Amino acid sequence: MTYHVRSADQRRAEIQAHAAELGIDEAFISNLVETFYARVRADETLGPIFAGHVENWDEHLPKMKDFWSAVALSSGRYNGKPVPAHQVLDTVNTADFAIWLSLFEDTLNEIAPSPAVVPYFMERAERIARSLQLAMFGMPGLAANISSQKN
Repeated sequence: MTYHVRSADQRRAEIQAHAAELGIDEAFISNLVETFYARVRADETLGPIFAGHVENWDEHLPKMKDFWSAVALSSGRYNGKPVPAHQVLDTVNTADFAIWLSLFEDTLNEIAPSPAVVPYFMERAERIARSLQLAMFGMPGLAANISSQKN
């Protein structure tokens, strides 16, 4: 088996070229973030959660644009720490993530420049949601499974 070794810059260029083929660019990401978070703020479940934790949307939205640029384009623009920021959210439950993902997918379905953009972003959004859920709530049942295996 032969392996093709690529540098980080080569990998980044490949990701960016693929995203460009799909029609994903900074302008689309900006529109996605603006549209999606307007819907989040209007949502009866998520709106109050975000209102209780985001003090200044004019500061928050550029961070979210940097985050999604880093996720979708490997731009390296985001340097925040999303896990600690989410771990302090005591009003969030696991069902809220399903609402978030549904709103995100609905937004993509309505504004994506091509149908292939939806799974491109959703794969990443679902991975992020799983990671945050694991950090925030652990793995329910894991401790019980480990204890039962010891007995």
